[in-house]
This record gives sequence, C-alpha cells and structure tokens, in this order.
Amino acid sequence: MVYWELFWSFVQVGAFCVGGGYASMPLIQEQVIERHGWLTLQQFIDIFTISQMTPGPIGINAATFVGYRTAGFWGAAAATFGTVLPSFVIILILA
Repeated sequence: MVYWELFWSFVQVGAFCVGGGYASMPLIQEQVIERHGWLTLQQFIDIFTISQMTPGPIGINAATFVGYRTAGFWGAAAATFGTVLPSFVIILILA
C-alpha cells in the first residue's frame, strides 16, 4: 500500500537526518527516486525548488509535496506525519 510505503520512507528520513532540511534532500532523493521510483529527477528538483520557496521547514515541505504528488491528500498526510513522528517521539521521551 502506497500510504504505508510513504509513511515508512519518511519515518526513515526523519529519524536518520541530522542537520536540517538541506541535509535531508539526499535521503529523500534516495527514497523517492532510486528506491521506489515515485518521481523522476526533474520532478524531484521541481519539488525541492518549491520546498525552498514556500514558508516552513524545507524537509517537511518536500515530504508533503512528494506525498501529494505520489498519492494525493492522504499521501501528503502520511509523508508529513512520517517525517515529523521521529522527532516528536524523541522530544516526548526527553521531556
């Protein structure tokens, strides 16, 4: 199911990316282009550019746009939630 794949792919990105949105782009590229083939390189570059121009964190914006492009609204929700979940869990544990 594509929603689960989006969620799990972006959980991995959110969990293993240290250094902000620009550091997450190679991880996102590896997941969406090379591993799953959801986007072409040109589509990824377009999404990366739009993610930089829109307000908010670049990594979360990119996850939202990739999810939307791949599976519509629910895909965007799954990818965004997957990106944010690891940080949220870590902060809850530390607090």
